Amino acid sequence: MADFHNLVEDLRSTFDTGRSKNIEWRIEQLKGIDRMLVENEATFLAALKSDLNKPTQDACMGEIDFLKNDVISILRHIREWTKDQFCEKSPLTLLDTVFVHPEPFGTVLVIGAWNFPLHLTLAPVLPAIAAGNCVILKPSEISPATAKAMEELIPKYVDSKCIKVVCGGVPETTELLKEKFDYIFYTGSTMVGKIVGAAANKHLTPCTLELGGKSPAFVDDSGNLEYKVKRLCWGKFNNSGQICVAPDYVLCSKEVEKKMIPIMKKIVKEWYSENPEISKDYCRIVSNRHLDRLQGMLSTTNGNVVVGGRSNPDDKFMEPTVVTGVGLDDSTMKEEIFGPILPIINVESTEAAIKIINSRDKPLALYVFTDRENVQEMFKKQTSSGGLVFNDTIMHLSVEELPFGGVGASGMGAYHGKHGFDTFTHMKPVLKKDLGWLGEKIGEIRYPPYDDKMINFIRNLTKNRALPGLGWLKTGAVFFLGIAVGSAVHHF
Repeated sequence: MADFHNLVEDLRSTFDTGRSKNIEWRIEQLKGIDRMLVENEATFLAALKSDLNKPTQDACMGEIDFLKNDVISILRHIREWTKDQFCEKSPLTLLDTVFVHPEPFGTVLVIGAWNFPLHLTLAPVLPAIAAGNCVILKPSEISPATAKAMEELIPKYVDSKCIKVVCGGVPETTELLKEKFDYIFYTGSTMVGKIVGAAANKHLTPCTLELGGKSPAFVDDSGNLEYKVKRLCWGKFNNSGQICVAPDYVLCSKEVEKKMIPIMKKIVKEWYSENPEISKDYCRIVSNRHLDRLQGMLSTTNGNVVVGGRSNPDDKFMEPTVVTGVGLDDSTMKEEIFGPILPIINVESTEAAIKIINSRDKPLALYVFTDRENVQEMFKKQTSSGGLVFNDTIMHLSVEELPFGGVGASGMGAYHGKHGFDTFTHMKPVLKKDLGWLGEKIGEIRYPPYDDKMINFIRNLTKNRALPGLGWLKTGAVFFLGIAVGSAVHHF
């Protein structure tokens, strides 16, 4: 096992030189990662095929191109994001300079996930670099081909004194977490997230935990049901359901369920043929251990398998599967499924669906399929979730202006776009005081000895009020304020 203590200290020493704070350096690293993705696309496609049987379209759209677009966006905005941000002033600071200075945290650890092993490892790394940090990235050992590709290729395209790749399993991750970092970013399960959070807490290290949980979908009888079911099935069966924001279970009436099942059967057949195992467009379960877990869940359900249900351990394959007649205490409702099993729970009303959702941990995503504005308002105002999507699934991740992250058990912190840059940035408040006579005259009312006669004047002077936005008005205000202070001090 590598000497992680010295590895982290070497990175910290490099950060202390200011190397990674240089804006041109940051831009160079981001362009390097973009070149890596372009020049080694075939290598990454092959790795993703090996790990998850990912179709080329899914690998391009959900992994490679997603990252390339992130780079484009960051490069477009990085000079703006890294500028000092000037703030409004108070009456007592009108002569001074008040701003927020974005600065990097320092040395950060990014622990990636296996379900989108390229995207979910590098997506946080990009804003970490843009913010000026030094980075250790730890790919998931559960997707070994992609991890190996990153380990071999990344050092060829970025500054290896500031950005390092560490591969390995649980022992290596455990040892890494013993070290003191300035920020930790983890994507994965809630169970491991608790371990990461506890390790970060020992050093009072801030962290982002991108977790998951059981993301519900509610479907009512309004609008085009076939469109709803297509979008629901795509979100559930893409990547064989191994997506943190995949719809985990469906809440709907018995009448809606009866109409949905034939549509689901038709869609699965159209997309993946009569035998999804031979489809080139259907992924595999990442490991036999995960397949065993899913098979155990399905074999102990009290519900009825109405679509799919077949699996093949030799091929790490499980069919798109739908289960009806499910209760809240069913085996499919005890933990996040993270696979191609979709249980359906019948509810009599919108209110009943909301009650079920609110009785459980807050989900990473909530999907509501309805054309009724009043129903949409009910879910928006009466539920809490990491993200809320009406009439689609997963697509909110494609909007970089929207923060992506959980709440409660589904995670803490968020990223994507500017939100990612902010996550890896300490916004340092800065006040530059004026040392001139007028500035001192304005400020000297704070000095002892205190005079009770001045209290009302000071209260009026320091009262929180909106100030004119134009610079010349502020200058005039300062001038008259100085006269007023001088007169008041002279009078008393």
